[in-house]
Amino acid sequence: MDLQLKDKAALVTGASRGIGLAVVEQLVAEGARVVAVARSTTPELRETGAYVVPADLAAADGPEQAVAAALAEVGELDLLVNNVGGGDGELAAGFLNLDDQAWRQLFEVNYFATVRTTRAALPSLLRQRGAIVNVSSNGARMPANGPAPYTTAKAALTALGKALAEEFGPQGVRVNTVSPGPVRTALWTDPAGYGGQLARMLGVPHDDLLAALPQQTGMLTGRLIEPAEVAALVVQLCSPVTGSIVGADYLIDGGSVKTA
Repeated sequence: MDLQLKDKAALVTGASRGIGLAVVEQLVAEGARVVAVARSTTPELRETGAYVVPADLAAADGPEQAVAAALAEVGELDLLVNNVGGGDGELAAGFLNLDDQAWRQLFEVNYFATVRTTRAALPSLLRQRGAIVNVSSNGARMPANGPAPYTTAKAALTALGKALAEEFGPQGVRVNTVSPGPVRTALWTDPAGYGGQLARMLGVPHDDLLAALPQQTGMLTGRLIEPAEVAALVVQLCSPVTGSIVGADYLIDGGSVKTA
């Protein structure tokens, strides 16, 4: 299927690895002109051929600077994929062990980075009647299944997508959300990430935790989600062929969320 994305200008955040890298790869394959934003670049990201903008989107001025660099490189923006998320620190710590700084840090990267990037990009997207896709998490619907600051920030992000769709949909900008379950990314696979921290807290080998994760989280597929699977959904929502999909929140979680 031709997704009609050839020569569209796209900005993708959190692009150095995982879902963001997969989105960049698939947009480039569709012929889009892609600006990839990441705190640090990687050989894999450089190999995509995307224009790479190094930026810390958790910093207050990072998003505005990144969008300005994108506009200078590709002109007007047609697409914005807000994928930046995750976070550093002891994500597996319980509520009583997470101070205000931990909450602020996780909200900066998982919520406010998207607020600020979207605010900076929207004037251009309005002129182009473009599309925004926010990458949230199924934890927004099951907030106990993860660190409280992370899942509540993702819940706020999901709500933001609905609010933006209502305000800007009538002006020609489609806004949708994709909410993955456990994806085979560094958040789970890195020993220093959430998955590794959780394994140490539970006293089990990291590999054993990953092997048991699909069943423990109620995934019907019996395996972790691959970044390319999430990227395929994101890229479809960027496409004009999904032009009547506005304000939606798509779960891609192997069936973890059981409610209608």
